[in-house]
Amino acid sequence: MPSTSPARYSGAGTRIATGSGQLGSYPISYLKQSGEHHFVHRIGWLRAAVLGANDGIVSTASLIVGVAAASPDRTSVLVAGVAGLVAGAMSMATGEYVSVSAQADTERADLETERRALEEHPEIELEELTQIYVDRGVERELAQEVAVQLTKHDALATHGRDELGISETVASHPVQAGATSAGTFALGAMLPLASVAVAPVSSTSAILVVACTSLLSLALLGAISARVGGAPAFTAAARVTLWGALAMAATAGIGALFGTVV
Repeated sequence: MPSTSPARYSGAGTRIATGSGQLGSYPISYLKQSGEHHFVHRIGWLRAAVLGANDGIVSTASLIVGVAAASPDRTSVLVAGVAGLVAGAMSMATGEYVSVSAQADTERADLETERRALEEHPEIELEELTQIYVDRGVERELAQEVAVQLTKHDALATHGRDELGISETVASHPVQAGATSAGTFALGAMLPLASVAVAPVSSTSAILVVACTSLLSLALLGAISARVGGAPAFTAAARVTLWGALAMAATAGIGALFGTVV
């Protein structure tokens, strides 16, 4: 028979247990080993990693293909590719750091506004928090009790999470984003560079080798990133491969059309 003793919330706020240490007829020890895994904590670095690697492969391969279409000289192609790798990695690091820093500044400003509001109008803020839980389907009496208890525990963190949507799980980390983007960009750019280094001298052969290597790399990147993020692998692989192919086709067309280094 399942336990009928009153339910209670655990300290972490993520488990609901009965007085006998069970949820219904399931022991807590069983629930902790139920195999439920989430991926949201990976959002910050995974987004930056996928963006960096994808951009490294696509931009460097497109640059190499465009230059190769205009000139068959391998040295020129390699120099352009290396320059694209260095410039792209630095650009990714700078862009990610600056943009994520701006997001972090906004989050801090919102939290400071919330902190002042809690000091100056605690009753209004408590009612606001209560209404948030009511809107989510909690009965008003229980919603008020939860709001009071969470306010006593950590009012600012509670309002940041439930009112503003800011939590440690999805908080902005500028240095992590910048370093991850730069590193994965460089790794991604090395793939088309390595392929052109071993490709035949003729521009047509070089373009084919770089294009095939890059498209396969993009498909693999899409599948791996989807796997890490818990998403369907085929959709992600098809998406990045399609847009990578379009980018390389565009730069190859421009290089062939103008017969000059792009």
